[in-house]
Amino acid sequence: MWTVAKFKKKELKIFKEKMIEKFGQEIIFYCPKIEHNKHFKNNIKKFERLLLENYIFCYHTKFTTFSTINELRFLKGLEYFLSGYKQSQNEIIKFINNCKSFENKEGYLTSAFFKNILSKKAQFISGPFTSMMFEIIERQKNKLKILLGNIVTTISDKNNYLYRPI
Repeated sequence: MWTVAKFKKKELKIFKEKMIEKFGQEIIFYCPKIEHNKHFKNNIKKFERLLLENYIFCYHTKFTTFSTINELRFLKGLEYFLSGYKQSQNEIIKFINNCKSFENKEGYLTSAFFKNILSKKAQFISGPFTSMMFEIIERQKNKLKILLGNIVTTISDKNNYLYRPI
């Protein structure tokens, strides 16, 4: 059964180690991530960012009982487990499968994932327009027509610019 855990910032590795220590290698973790580039003068640096920030999906057969989750409350690196995970199994599985379908070879989500969840406004998280907000005018098969400030332009899916809905 899948559960969702909120881990303390910068303690993901410790949390995973403690969970493996408790349950062995049978435990499965899933944490969707994106890769983006930032320009520093003439250099480009690659960064990894967790999509759900400090939340991670954990799977083990013992998570069916509440007492197992209750025993883990004070695990090092853990803030808490989200309640209601038993009733949300279908949604959790559907979300994980959706994320996995949009991953590239390295395991990072592609820009096509974000295109499907966009509303009317979004913000760039990679590329030359990082942190700039834009409005979506029209959705087309392989591109988006957007309004960026006073400029109307299109973003192709091939550009690999990442953006998130606002």
